[in-house]
Amino acid sequence: MPRRPKIKITCIDRLGKCPCHRGHRIGDSWDFDKDRGQICPMVMHVAFPYIDILRYGGEIPQPGQKKGTALFCCPDVETINVFKIEKVDE
Repeated sequence: MPRRPKIKITCIDRLGKCPCHRGHRIGDSWDFDKDRGQICPMVMHVAFPYIDILRYGGEIPQPGQKKGTALFCCPDVETINVFKIEKVDE
C-alpha cells in the first residue's frame, strides 16, 4: 500500500494589526501528522478539506499556485492569518 504524503502547513501572511490568539507568526511551519496539537483548532478546521484532498490524490486548482499546494485563511477575531499547505512527497 502506498504511503500517504506528508503535509506541511506554513503561516505565510497576516492581515490586521492584532496577533493571532494562538501566537502563530509568519514563517511558523508544522508537520500535519506530528505537530497538529500545536496548531489552532480553527486553522485545522479550515485546513482539513484541503489536506484530505491533497493527501488522497486530488488536486486543488488555485490560479497561480504550484501543484500540490493550497492557500487558505483562518479568521481570528481581529486578524486574518494566511496559510499554505504543501504536499511533501518522500
